[in-house]
Amino acid sequence: MDEIAVSTVVYLPPEEIYEFLVDFPRYADYSKHLRDVRQSGDGSPGTRYALYFSWWKLTYTAESKVTDVTPPTRIDWTITKDVHAVGRWRVEELDDLPDGGEAPPDADTACRVFFEVEYDPDSVSAGDIDLPRFVSLGWVIDKLRPVLQKEAERIVERIVADIEGRPRRVELTIHSKPGS
Repeated sequence: MDEIAVSTVVYLPPEEIYEFLVDFPRYADYSKHLRDVRQSGDGSPGTRYALYFSWWKLTYTAESKVTDVTPPTRIDWTITKDVHAVGRWRVEELDDLPDGGEAPPDADTACRVFFEVEYDPDSVSAGDIDLPRFVSLGWVIDKLRPVLQKEAERIVERIVADIEGRPRRVELTIHSKPGS
């Protein structure tokens, strides 16, 4: 399994962050490659999403389902078509504001917000994706790894600016599994 995990500090209470994150269809506003999101459900477990992606010469519709929620700290999901992938948003309230003077002057609470995805690139078969002629699935997967990482970073950065109501420098932490 490959993993993408990024986190950053958000200067709001976990309940406000969670309510923002559970509104998944707005993610298309933050993503370079996610063109549209269609939702069936209210964001609780069982809610399904069709995510319309476009990158290079490829278009693809990923289908996902919310598998579990623990308000206000966690939203778990899985991809239900073509690729084995699971992910989550996690919100961990911090005991104190981080050192370093990064906090906005009016901040009195902070949380670390994690976006984590685990996926098996070998679970995708060439028949699952309509590839251009002479393009191998292996080539596409190799090219997509850095695009997925950058996309995760972009989404987190844009969400932080929107959720806090003002742009600021966002420090992202890239997490990786031991041994990867």
